[in-house]
Amino acid sequence: MSEQGVEVWSGGVNTWECDEMGHMNVRFWVAKAQEGLAGLAARLGMPRAFARDGESTLVVREQHIRFLREAEAGAALHMTGGVVELGECDARLLLVIRHLDGQPAATFQLVVDHATARELRPFPWPQRLREAARALTVEVPGFAAARSVDLAPVVATASLGRADALGLQRIGLGVIGPAECDVFGRMRPEIFIGRVSDGVGRLFGEVRPGPADGTPDARIGGAVLEYRVLHLDWPQAGDGIELRSGFAGCDARTRRVMHWMVDPQSGRPWASAEAVVVSFDLDKRKVVDISEEAQAAYRAASPAGLAL
Repeated sequence: MSEQGVEVWSGGVNTWECDEMGHMNVRFWVAKAQEGLAGLAARLGMPRAFARDGESTLVVREQHIRFLREAEAGAALHMTGGVVELGECDARLLLVIRHLDGQPAATFQLVVDHATARELRPFPWPQRLREAARALTVEVPGFAAARSVDLAPVVATASLGRADALGLQRIGLGVIGPAECDVFGRMRPEIFIGRVSDGVGRLFGEVRPGPADGTPDARIGGAVLEYRVLHLDWPQAGDGIELRSGFAGCDARTRRVMHWMVDPQSGRPWASAEAVVVSFDLDKRKVVDISEEAQAAYRAASPAGLAL
């Protein structure tokens, strides 16, 4: 155990995990973090937490994610983890994905419930797990702390009816497939982020705002700097999903976007997320400022009251 936590995962980046931006897609960051969560659970004394025969598990209720450095195809990565705080039945955990030189590439603060594997009923941590957690205690370093989002307790507002009332754009519509589910038959956490990534082009349109200095022929893409994700319920194979998204503000460098995943039949929410996104020069690999005209357009397109 070090002050950075214990190693809970090691691996790398495959070419097929990278997207049109030239770096590993967000869904695979989250998927690797879920493997790291399993590794941390094992260190806590729950080696079967995500196995079919497991009696108890860790249910992800919330994720705070910061992306600090890109990871391109062939990059070697490893992950450290620890326990930030432990409640009666829940915990805040920290995972840090690092490059080969130890520099942090992405961080995850996960709020999890200690719960029964089948019913997802929270129940208190046993004493042996509490003792293990004390030995794994870490503090949240500055690079993993919330920067542009508020992590205060929040009541989710997402629903299909409210999405209609706010005029949120449909960016995804479909059904959860068996391959998108875990061993318990519930949608894996990375699927929400992955579906957002698949559909967000419909929200932004074909042309992302270029640099404010008007640099000609710049190839501009987009990247997410920070996420706060609420997992409100867990769809199963065959359940319908609809993604609705909208802008919630803009400044010279960042745009704030809300994404809701809802059940298109009942209208109930499955998940919601707040994302801080930037325009990204694909050749210089740098964040670029956006023009005042583009900023004004994004602000005009931001419905009042849009939140998690």
